[in-house]
Amino acid sequence: MDGDPREFRGRDLRGARFVESDLSGAVMRGVLVQGMDIEAPWLVEAGGLTVNGVDVVAFVDAELDRRFPGRELRGSTTPQGLRRAWAALERTWVGTLDRVEAMPAGTVDARVAGEWSFAQTLRHLVMATDMWLGRGVLRLERPFHPLGLADHSMAEDGEDMSVFSTATPTYAQVLSARAERVAMVRDYLCDVTEEVLAEERPNPHDPAFAETVGQCLGTILEEEWEHHRYAVRDLDALGSPH
Repeated sequence: MDGDPREFRGRDLRGARFVESDLSGAVMRGVLVQGMDIEAPWLVEAGGLTVNGVDVVAFVDAELDRRFPGRELRGSTTPQGLRRAWAALERTWVGTLDRVEAMPAGTVDARVAGEWSFAQTLRHLVMATDMWLGRGVLRLERPFHPLGLADHSMAEDGEDMSVFSTATPTYAQVLSARAERVAMVRDYLCDVTEEVLAEERPNPHDPAFAETVGQCLGTILEEEWEHHRYAVRDLDALGSPH
C-alpha cells in the first residue's frame, strides 16, 4: 500500500467485517462485491449511496417499505398519523413474536454474528422507549426499567449504568417489560395534540440540544423499525420458516 495510508490497492479484503465504522465518502473502484452485505440504518439521512453511478438510496428505502408494511408511516408528524404508525408497528411486532414462538427452544437467546439476540433486542427497545419517551418527553425522574439494555455509548456518555440489572432475565420477564413500554407509547399517543408535538424538550442524550416532542416520538419509531429489521434478518439466518 503506497501513498495515502487509507488507500487499499490490490488488497484482499474478502470476508472483512466493519462494525460501527465510519466509511463516509469511501470510494471503491474496480471492486468485486459478490455477497457484500451493508447495514446502514442512517442511509436516507446520510444523503446517498452510489453503485455504478446510480444512487440506490430511494430504491432501498422503497423496497424496505414494501417488505415491511407500515414502515412508510414512520415519518408521520400529526397525532392521527402517529397513532396509525404505532398501530401498524404493533401489528408487525405481534406477527414477529408469533413467529418466534413457533421456533425451537432457545431461539430467543441465540446470537447471529455477535449481534444482539431477539430477547436482547426487545430489552434494548425498552431502554429506547424509556430514553425518548420516559426521559425525553415525560421528563420522568427515574425513567429506566432495570431490564432495559443499553448500548456502550450510554456508558461513554457518563450514564449511570447502575439503574440497569446485570442479571439475565427470563424471556417472560422481557416480554412483560416490553408490553408495558409498548402500552406506554400507545397510551401517550391516544391524547397527544398538535400543540404538544410542537413543544420542545432537552435531547435526552445531550440536554444542550432541543428536540420537539414529535421528533422524540419519531426517533422511537425509527428505533423500532430498524431493530425489527435486524431481528427479522437474524431470524432468517437462524432458519425460521416464514
